[in-house]
Amino acid sequence: MNSAGMFSSVSSNRKIDPSRRRGQFKPDGSLNDNDRVEIGPTELAFAEWEALGITPPTLERMREYRLQRIVAELQKRDLAGVLLFDPLNIRYATDTTNMQLWITHNHARACFVSAAGHVILWDFHNCEHLSAHLPLVKEVRGGAAFFYFETGNKTEQHAARFAAEVQSVLREHGGSNNRLAVDKIEMAGFTQLQRLGIEMSDGQEVMELARAVKNEDEINAMRCSIASTEIAMKLMQQASVPGVTENDIWSILHAENIRRGGEWIECRILSSGPRTNPWFQECGPRVVQAGELLAFDSDLIGPYGICADISRTWLIGDGEPTAEQKHLYRVAYDHIQHNMSILKPGMSFREVTEAGLLLPEPYRAQRYGVMMHGVGLCDEYPCIRYPEDLECHGYDGVLEPGMTLCVEAYVGAVGGKEGVKLEDQVLITENGVENLTRYPFESALLSD
Repeated sequence: MNSAGMFSSVSSNRKIDPSRRRGQFKPDGSLNDNDRVEIGPTELAFAEWEALGITPPTLERMREYRLQRIVAELQKRDLAGVLLFDPLNIRYATDTTNMQLWITHNHARACFVSAAGHVILWDFHNCEHLSAHLPLVKEVRGGAAFFYFETGNKTEQHAARFAAEVQSVLREHGGSNNRLAVDKIEMAGFTQLQRLGIEMSDGQEVMELARAVKNEDEINAMRCSIASTEIAMKLMQQASVPGVTENDIWSILHAENIRRGGEWIECRILSSGPRTNPWFQECGPRVVQAGELLAFDSDLIGPYGICADISRTWLIGDGEPTAEQKHLYRVAYDHIQHNMSILKPGMSFREVTEAGLLLPEPYRAQRYGVMMHGVGLCDEYPCIRYPEDLECHGYDGVLEPGMTLCVEAYVGAVGGKEGVKLEDQVLITENGVENLTRYPFESALLSD
């Protein structure tokens, strides 16, 4: 692997103010208290970022920016507020966390943001202390759970009580405006809100568009998450030797993410040898062999809850790659390099599709689902499609400065022995694009 300059910094804003590391506060402005409730990066992460010249976000400013993004979207649509159940939308609105994966499939938390920026959080029972450090959260309540496991045959009763509470909140903060955006809600809650005559619209649209454009602090948080992920990836690659299992290699990414204050990984897409084709096979007990490819997609939620979505493919062992392995890798590499190079603010999504590099015909049938997609707290708006998928699944929009995208490709023929997955994470700037990813590509697989 060619690792020269692997973690070099190129951005002009990467300088830590030493005063932020002293005394009562950590470099991100959070309280430097060993017993604090708030989660966040570890000292290991802060030390590594400082060595790399990476500036952490200022959390107070980032939180205020996010709230104002939501408020702007609400006011644009003349909505009284938005009601959130998706834990990532709640994270964006409040920067609170509470059993994020469990809450994803057990909607026991909710959040209301008014068009004037008043934030009410319904948290899991006895969890008021988890948001006590966040002044933007004005009220903490309970009682947002109305799913069968939690409420059984009293589900409708609990949903009706919650809906009445939401109606009261709307009257207090919206006056005569009872137009409410809702992202995701249990059927019982939706039905009860309808019965009260509340006019509902799509809260996912509100939140995806709010989240799409990042400020400097969010970009700095993303730089931090990517840097920590790339350190873990290097350790993964060092451990990718003949005789270990796919699970052995994948476990390193999990462990190193947690060591640095990262949070979880969305899936476990890592495969080796014949399991790299077709794509989307998740890691298992297979023992990796010398001379075969290993490919993965990090899909990692790192420090600050920011996604680092990077894909790499490398060779197991010290041997020489085959001509076919080199060809697959070169096609994938050229594909994402071209598609990154065309990006600039003001381009429509359709224009990006039309200017993108077509995959060679043998690899189109197993193409990845998107040419590129947005990224922030997770994979986010927009999805930019391949030409073959534009008519059925494409939609239009415009690239803006502050958007962050993952540009990716899977290259593997139907019935082929192996496949290659590559992906970089980029920032749309005022003048073009900046690649936020620093992990090197494989010189041996790119050589003639």
